[in-house]
Amino acid sequence: MKVLFIHADYLSYRVKEKTPSAEDIEGSRKKGSMDEPLITLISIESSDERSEAEKLAEATLKTISDVSSKIGVKNIALFPFAHLSEDLASPDFAVSVLKETESKLKEEGFNTLRVPFGWYKEFELKSKGHPLSVLSRILAP
Repeated sequence: MKVLFIHADYLSYRVKEKTPSAEDIEGSRKKGSMDEPLITLISIESSDERSEAEKLAEATLKTISDVSSKIGVKNIALFPFAHLSEDLASPDFAVSVLKETESKLKEEGFNTLRVPFGWYKEFELKSKGHPLSVLSRILAP
């Protein structure tokens, strides 16, 4: 799994078009926003499928918790972002990891926004520009 973190003033998105692998979403998830988020652009890779979704979600939670504690944020935006890898996991597995990660973040008291998987989206963000405002991590199974 590859993750690009961006600490931002805000994130807003709106889905535009469904891809063949898109998850079904309710109307309320077709657009969304969050102020002061730690945006996690996540690419789940085929090698991640050697782990169970729950274990991978635990590792993702730990990594997000570590980064968020360094910058002092509780707002987390989970943003599926296939463009970080050329070797992606199956859509079903990726969605299960994202949902499980969202659940674990909420259990730990984080405010979460999970951006829909498999949709073309327009989005806007404003990076804060401090030394820890953009970080990357690779999580190995």
